[in-house]
Amino acid sequence: MTDLQEIVDAIAASCSREVDRGAVARYIPQLAHVDPMQFGIAVVTGTGEEFVAGDCDVGFSIQSVSKVFTLTLALQKVGDALWDRVGREPSGDPFNSIVQLEHEAGLPRNPFINAGAIVIADVLLAGGTPAAALDEVVTLLRQIGEDSSIAVDGAVAKSEIAHGARNMALASFMKAYGNLKNEPVEALQLYSNACAIAMSCRQLARAGRYLAWDGHNGPKGPVVTSSETARRVNSLMLTCGHYDGSGEFAYSVGIPGKSGVGGGILAIVPGIASIGCWSPGLNAVGNSMLATKALELLAARTGWSVFSGQS
Repeated sequence: MTDLQEIVDAIAASCSREVDRGAVARYIPQLAHVDPMQFGIAVVTGTGEEFVAGDCDVGFSIQSVSKVFTLTLALQKVGDALWDRVGREPSGDPFNSIVQLEHEAGLPRNPFINAGAIVIADVLLAGGTPAAALDEVVTLLRQIGEDSSIAVDGAVAKSEIAHGARNMALASFMKAYGNLKNEPVEALQLYSNACAIAMSCRQLARAGRYLAWDGHNGPKGPVVTSSETARRVNSLMLTCGHYDGSGEFAYSVGIPGKSGVGGGILAIVPGIASIGCWSPGLNAVGNSMLATKALELLAARTGWSVFSGQS
């Protein structure tokens, strides 16, 4: 295989020439101001080496990528009892759809759509305060991302909460069905602030290592979670991590990944690498256009698809 840094550099160069970059998210006003010309990628391997290019150290709002980490914490807290409150199937609908939620009596299809992640936030609250639960999420990310500067972007959080009427509708609907134990406003405060956490591609790639190495923060690193939890999160990332574009991502890229409307994608090659990739412009289903393209090129050049037999 060609030197990994050469591959990463070539991908960044290819992406820099792209004219069609999609459109930045506008339903959260603070995200509408982000420069769509930015692109970054970071690959962390089992040796601890980091192969980076582009705007790899620029912080961005991770948005729904945060759901990977909140799901991990929820599984640690309640285990399989979680699946009594949220499903494990792809949605086939937009991430903020209420139609499916009504049809299925307040049970979200999976933990990565908005309704499912709001239930996860409710689990993490466990009768405590949103501030305490948020501190647990941020503390985890600082530990596994090896950077104490990781924090919530207050401006994004404020913007998200102020324009979160649809999420409030989802939360209130689930509360009516008894699938929210805390008050909707508390679950949404935690949910919105977790989505507003800012990280760079490098930080995100570091934070994802436990998913690449059976719950360990690197092949010889400390335990973050159980190997069973890591495998379950990976499986959901592969089948549900890109909303109603999950099948296309599995087809074209072939590795577990979780996207966010901030333009970030966390991708995992089990036993080999954790990857953070970011470009703010989104495609029609809300996934980063250039980050998806970059990961497709990376998988093709390295043979890292989980379906290829080469990873």
